[in-house]
Amino acid sequence: MFDNLPVPGRNDPCWCGSGKKYKKCHATSDAKMEMLYDEGEDVLPRSLLKSAKDIEGIKASAAVNMGVLDYVGEHIKAGVSTMDINRWVEKYLSDHDAVSADLNFEGYPYSVCTAINDVVCHGFPSENDVLKDGDIINVDMSTIKDGYFSDSSRMFCIGNVSDERRRLVETCHESVKAGLAAVKPWGHLGDVGAAVNAVNVAAGFETVEEYGGHGIGKEFHEDPFVSFVSKEGTGPILVPGMCFTIEPMVNAGKHDITIDKENGWIVRTKDGSDSAQWEVQLVVTEDGYELLSW
Repeated sequence: MFDNLPVPGRNDPCWCGSGKKYKKCHATSDAKMEMLYDEGEDVLPRSLLKSAKDIEGIKASAAVNMGVLDYVGEHIKAGVSTMDINRWVEKYLSDHDAVSADLNFEGYPYSVCTAINDVVCHGFPSENDVLKDGDIINVDMSTIKDGYFSDSSRMFCIGNVSDERRRLVETCHESVKAGLAAVKPWGHLGDVGAAVNAVNVAAGFETVEEYGGHGIGKEFHEDPFVSFVSKEGTGPILVPGMCFTIEPMVNAGKHDITIDKENGWIVRTKDGSDSAQWEVQLVVTEDGYELLSW
């Protein structure tokens, strides 16, 4: 096979662990992957595909991840600090036998990322960052439960948000929906990014180029990288079992960004304009996709 991984005999148990015979499980899919690879397509190794058991584990993790975001949505308001949110996250995860995937990942020092107004991503929770009426904030949650990873984020509008800020938030959300609609088994990952970017550009906004989505499930960040400024018909083949995130970062002004030189983490818009992000996690299925975390 193209990925140099073992190929079972037709009547042997499938490599995915389903317990089915290979010929009744992944044999047809594997043959299609091999054919596409021979035609020059970008085909990811089968080791990145998620089994039914994996998906159940991811769903259990995602239930906690979404539960945290639900809790935040019920309690977030003007006067709340982003460090309050970090404390809520830590308590919720502890109560549900889970841990933050963010904490200590490549040195990141908190359990959640909070991005207010012009912060694009990787914002540090702080006692000094107190939410005010009119703010927009992204809360980005990543959870590990029983060895499985889940990841999603939501935007929250605090009080009386301006029409332009609300339009930015809603447009970003619509672009995620467009990306999901472009997920077609045996299509191209580039179709997803192209669909996302088209929505944002049509609204007069710009999509951040340096950051994107990623494979996820058994590790926090797996292949592939998911660009949201990609071209249709490019990128890896969307094979059933692929699990990844759609998480565009959309700026009201130019797409250019700057990274905090002091901490090396916090990303802001270079021109000081507002930024929004929504994130979902999905798995490609035989007839489309299944949402796992949102």
